[in-house]
Amino acid sequence: MKPLEFTNIQEFRSMLGKQLPFGEWYAITQEMINDFANATLDKQWIHVDEKRAKKESPFNSTIAHGFMSVSMISKLLEATFLIKSLTMGLNYGLNKVRFPNPVPVNSALRMIAVVKEIDDISNKGVKVTFSCVIEIKGQEKPACVAEFIAAFFE
Repeated sequence: MKPLEFTNIQEFRSMLGKQLPFGEWYAITQEMINDFANATLDKQWIHVDEKRAKKESPFNSTIAHGFMSVSMISKLLEATFLIKSLTMGLNYGLNKVRFPNPVPVNSALRMIAVVKEIDDISNKGVKVTFSCVIEIKGQEKPACVAEFIAAFFE
């Protein structure tokens, strides 16, 4: 689905309490999992050892790090809306993060996001809280449920 476009933050405020469009499904490859493991130094075998995971893991494959799922929120949100007047956006924080379901390699993820709060901050900005659910294609339980907070500036 095409992202929603807004001229400015004031126009974006109309989304308060509303769900953003679904983004496209995003494939999680072993290369991505390995890159995340290298960046975070979390090289637990369940993430990076494909042979051992196939043999010993209850998932029969490697799985993505839970923190990899949550770190994708910014990218997944980017596919749902655009505010043309923004000069900068920053990750502000997270609330209530949970990882109810592992993400096996080669799974596809997408996000359902609702604009929960929009608060003014200094420097012509707003702090936006999103209620996020990262779905795994074909799975009932999501990969990640979190409140994500971003700061946007015009």
